[in-house]
Amino acid sequence: MPTVLLIGSGAREHALARTLLQGTPELQLHAAPGNPGIASEGAVMHSISVTDAHAVSELALRINADLVVIGPEVPLMHGVADAVRAANIACFGPDAAAAAIEGSKAFAKDVMTAANVPTAHAYVCSTIEETQAALDAVAAPGVPFVVKEDGLAAGKGVVVTPNRDAALAHARTCIDGGSSVLIEEYLDGPEVSLFFVCDGTNVRALIPAADFKRAFDNDEGPNTGGMGAYAPLRWVPDDLAEHVKETVAQPTIDELARRGTPFIGVLYAGLALTSRGVKVIEFNARFGDPETQVVLALLETALYEVLLSAARGELEALPELQWRSGNAVVVVLAAHGYPGTPRTGDAISGDLESRENSWVLHAGTAMRDDALVTSGGRVLSCVGVGPDLETARERAYERAASMAFDGAFARGDIALGAVSGSGR
Repeated sequence: MPTVLLIGSGAREHALARTLLQGTPELQLHAAPGNPGIASEGAVMHSISVTDAHAVSELALRINADLVVIGPEVPLMHGVADAVRAANIACFGPDAAAAAIEGSKAFAKDVMTAANVPTAHAYVCSTIEETQAALDAVAAPGVPFVVKEDGLAAGKGVVVTPNRDAALAHARTCIDGGSSVLIEEYLDGPEVSLFFVCDGTNVRALIPAADFKRAFDNDEGPNTGGMGAYAPLRWVPDDLAEHVKETVAQPTIDELARRGTPFIGVLYAGLALTSRGVKVIEFNARFGDPETQVVLALLETALYEVLLSAARGELEALPELQWRSGNAVVVVLAAHGYPGTPRTGDAISGDLESRENSWVLHAGTAMRDDALVTSGGRVLSCVGVGPDLETARERAYERAASMAFDGAFARGDIALGAVSGSGR
């Protein structure tokens, strides 16, 4: 009976837990710290700090874990994977040095340049004067400015605006907070999320997905960590995953290995399908949220075997990944105030029962006096699957409508453009 320790507490981790257990029913799952949804799957919960590398490795040793799976980016930056591997336990998640591909956008740009990976030209700025010069250099009529905080920002450190003053104001906030910024050329075209499972040498592509970053319908409002997603994408080329593997993922993994920092885990590539070809918007060092919720909903191969093969450096021997036919959509229910300071402690009610074609994943939830309450910005992920995208979308929104908490809001247009043929 294999034992897995899952690190994290969001909907991504709930999706990982659910998929691990469905593919390997005999698996014994532990989670730290987990959430009420992960607990409902039968996982053993542990209250430790997930950024305490020693505490995580000690827990993995105590439960005799066969595999540790690290969901969020912050533990990776704190060297949790390093400590787990030092304890001779298989770990899915990159060491801190390799995780810098997400932790520093400047580092990621340097790696992409060395690996000849197509991406937006960028200026790295640490002063307002440098920022002003960079904004002038990229300025073009009708083209938005792109300003990115260099460090981790939970998906909310990017501003894309036609207003130079707004771009400069965001840069000033980042610089005053001690972070440098990247001023990038704007990439046109639709965006695609693509995950690659990596074992330090070999790379396996998962299916492409599309997510929705803005808080409100019609891509209005501030950037968020993601308000919904769907997969697969019928409007991308059939060979997109293989093309990006050859031109982006494999060269990046090769370059990191050449630098002595082999990457073991998920390389997330945020892509723009521009008029000049596919270009990388950003890299992450872990599964993306909410895209994970739809990609894993369609995975037929046992997830445990995939992650263990990567952690052991044995991806090359893993059979071709198998995928279920059909479509998946996820709709995020967010708390009042998100993506700013969300209100927490509101009671959650509704239909939490998992069914074959729809289910609810916990993100920002907690138990208080035996009641389920909100505890974060993105509270629930409502997933629907179906033979076609329209059916999957209907089922996701039906589940979202069945849930309630004070101040809840969701986008109403997740996958709508793809269903109607008017966009993505």
